[in-house]
Amino acid sequence: MHIHKYEKIWLIFGLTTLLIFLSVLGVSAFYLGNQPPSCLATINPEKVDTTKPFNKPGLKKVKGKAWDYELVFVASAFNYNPGEIEVPKGAKVKVIATTKDVIHGFEVAGTNINMMLEPGFISEFETTFDKTGEFLIVCNEYCGAGHHMMTSKIKVVES
Repeated sequence: MHIHKYEKIWLIFGLTTLLIFLSVLGVSAFYLGNQPPSCLATINPEKVDTTKPFNKPGLKKVKGKAWDYELVFVASAFNYNPGEIEVPKGAKVKVIATTKDVIHGFEVAGTNINMMLEPGFISEFETTFDKTGEFLIVCNEYCGAGHHMMTSKIKVVES
């Protein structure tokens, strides 16, 4: 079997590129420790309403942690609880969220907050709200017929 000179060059180039890509990926994953976040925190989706901190969703001031506030959200059929919340400007906030029924998205428009909420798992995100204004929370994962109405709002106000 005879392979043309240009075919050999492209074959060598393609294989070399593939080996470089896999090497970089391997070094990144194992040597540098870059791995996807694991969902170590779990919850029984049937008992969300009776499990702390989801039994009282909203903003809570905390002490002795790396963040100032915990913002707890519960997603369920076409709504977020709480529907609207005020956060002081400059506050370091840990957003903690879960869902009771199906997979929902949790995206705060205008920020880098974007989580997927899955039944049985607790999602967390730490951020600082540096700008005042109203930030709309939308479900960016189709969850049923009322998906387009599933919103909430975070108001960042001067403290």
